[in-house]
Amino acid sequence: MAFKNRSFDDASTVLDIRDLTVRLLDRPEAAPILDRISLSIRSGETACLVGESGSGKSVTSLAVMGLLPKEALAATGGTIDMEGQNLLKLGAQKMRELRASRISMIFQEPMTALNPVMRVGDQIEEVLDTHAKFSAQEKKRRVIDIMNQVHLPDVERIYRSYPHQLSGGQRQRIMIAMAIILEPQLLIADEPTTALDVTTQKQILSLIAELQEKHGTAVLFITHDMGVVAEIADTVHVMHHGEIVEQAPVGELLRTPRKDYTKRLLKAVPSLVPQPARPDEKRGEALVVEGLEKIYGGQGFLVKRESTLAATNVSFSIPRGRTLGIVGESGSGKSTVARCILRLIDPTEGEVRVANTEIARLSRRALRPHRRHIQIVFQDPFRSLNPRWTIGESLIEGPLNTGEDRTKAMKRAQELLSLVGLPEDAVSRYPHQFSGGQRQRIAIARAIAMEPDVLVADEAVSALDVSVQAQVLKLLADLQKKLGIALLFITHDLRVAAQICDEVIVMQHGRVVEHDTAANVLSNPQHAYTRALIEAAPGRNWDFANFCELPAA
Repeated sequence: MAFKNRSFDDASTVLDIRDLTVRLLDRPEAAPILDRISLSIRSGETACLVGESGSGKSVTSLAVMGLLPKEALAATGGTIDMEGQNLLKLGAQKMRELRASRISMIFQEPMTALNPVMRVGDQIEEVLDTHAKFSAQEKKRRVIDIMNQVHLPDVERIYRSYPHQLSGGQRQRIMIAMAIILEPQLLIADEPTTALDVTTQKQILSLIAELQEKHGTAVLFITHDMGVVAEIADTVHVMHHGEIVEQAPVGELLRTPRKDYTKRLLKAVPSLVPQPARPDEKRGEALVVEGLEKIYGGQGFLVKRESTLAATNVSFSIPRGRTLGIVGESGSGKSTVARCILRLIDPTEGEVRVANTEIARLSRRALRPHRRHIQIVFQDPFRSLNPRWTIGESLIEGPLNTGEDRTKAMKRAQELLSLVGLPEDAVSRYPHQFSGGQRQRIAIARAIAMEPDVLVADEAVSALDVSVQAQVLKLLADLQKKLGIALLFITHDLRVAAQICDEVIVMQHGRVVEHDTAANVLSNPQHAYTRALIEAAPGRNWDFANFCELPAA
């Protein structure tokens, strides 16, 4: 594939970090959070900062923005130079003046970065109010103009909308509009596409590149997605335990990585090439779905509401020990199908048979003893685990509700933790004491505590680093082999689907547009929408594990 090969010899340096050290205030004797890191970015350049969670990527961005938590962290050495000024020496007022006007940041999760009770147009105007004086008419004109620049549809409607009324991609475009409305010299993007589907991700990356080309902005892009790095980077800086261990032009780093850590990161990236088909062992069907349909809205008690067809005529089955993947964009109906199967919502039509029992029409009371047969692992384990309960209490909740003895349930909880690769004494600790990957292992242990026939994984690895993602995928495969569980795997990441799924369903606008083996769907897609998804996958033409380009199809 053609990597960026641009020269910046004549470009001015926008950001120059030299020997930056950041330490914990309450533990000055501990190893530094950032240990004498150095990097520079020139005008028009995209520098990608990559590494696992805890490597120091986000701390670097917060130090540049002057947003380090003053009660916890402090820069104890080095310089951050921008336009002849050491940002570490500037006061709070001067840094406020620089933010948004000269340095801006796009955060990872726009729903938490945006004010939920303010219209998004007012939130963009707030940036103008902070840094300049404009009439109400001029403010709105500039906001509408920037919303058009980031390719938002129906801008007058969106201008008046609240964040919850917009899609994830639209909210991220609002964040970008806020960040660039004053044409800053430096744009910091902290994992801005992690939770987006591949087509929306491609649009956001193209938008950032387009705006960069137009304004000559320097971009510091923080990510753990090496596919994104291959698509957008000019230079790459690899972080590990607070140090920059390798930095090079993108083509050089991906072809000839020097450090073992960089090689491990690249080898952990899942390939788009599907795994060889497994022999059909004829174990019988664990889950059968026939003619599933879900319609929201329609005739209400007092008013007639517009109806929305979220899923229609969805049919499939999963044998024991096999994995079916559902892929598609946000709004395609993937999660609706999963919620109907789990009876978190009631399907409008169709049948759902789990362990030979039809559950779609059971009353809540009649359904209760059957819930143990189908369990779910959510995307964010921190939000799905009770922060006030110990891990042991979370793991035994289900078994206790089905009448199991507490002592026996706790012993089983310890065995489950060993099964997912965690120490048995984790039962007495709390969710905040574990990393994201460890919490997801705990969520998996909680789900299999009920000894289910079917496990639903809803974007269960999408927010994890590639190395942790690889570990969790291997764990799911090992558990499936050991326990014979049928796995329904919902994802927007085609690389992940290629590695774990036996069959793949592609959904668009609530309909199944393609259903075949993973090898056929990903190697020889029949539907135009499937081909578009594959074309949008970042780094699709690169074999990261072998540091080379994939052969042409």
